[in-house]
Amino acid sequence: MIPVPGLGKAGYDCLGELSDRAFPRDPDFIEVRKEGIVSQLSILVVDDETEVCLFLERFLVAEGHFVRTIDDPTRAVEALRETVFNVIILDLSMPKLSGMDLLKEVRQADAEIAAVIITGKPTVESASESIVHGVSGYIQKPFTLEEIREVLNHIAKQKGLAPLTEEDLHRTIGTNIRESRRSRGLTLQQVAQRSSLSIGLLSKLERAESGVSLSSLYKVAGALDIKLNEIVGDF
Repeated sequence: MIPVPGLGKAGYDCLGELSDRAFPRDPDFIEVRKEGIVSQLSILVVDDETEVCLFLERFLVAEGHFVRTIDDPTRAVEALRETVFNVIILDLSMPKLSGMDLLKEVRQADAEIAAVIITGKPTVESASESIVHGVSGYIQKPFTLEEIREVLNHIAKQKGLAPLTEEDLHRTIGTNIRESRRSRGLTLQQVAQRSSLSIGLLSKLERAESGVSLSSLYKVAGALDIKLNEIVGDF
């Protein structure tokens, strides 16, 4: 197997045998993307190691994303001008142009793009500088696929691109009801009396353990003297 810098055991397990830098048809590699986790993102991968670019491209495409890879960091800004990307994943140590210098150029070209740094030589200095430039992820090599997936999931939620699930709705409703009740100094019993709903139901709602009818939500909103959208949030 051709050595691929920065890939952990999980990466090698998925990578399989490389032949002339081409990936074989490895059914074990193509994972089913988790529904309701991440919508399609447009991702630019910049790494001077061609094998790493190919590996990330195959994984990210399998996850449902649009991906472009570049192994020459000096061409990255040009790519950003040609295509709108949500995310750039870049290596910190590259010839011609370091990842940190590239990040500065990227920020000038696109201040909104989410940046994820991967590095085999993490330092306090580079981590601190990454924070200054607003990176969304600082991942140490060897990395796992789950690390990449989690960072992208976080980015998608920040950008409002992650589809919200029924569980998200329940958690939002529960949190908003609890915070509104506590901010008004009300007990569950008092809200139950005002809304004509049981304490048990209200308790389950606050713990996101139960769904609720629209009629009940109106009653809770009335009991707390708030608008319905203050309970359901952005849903």
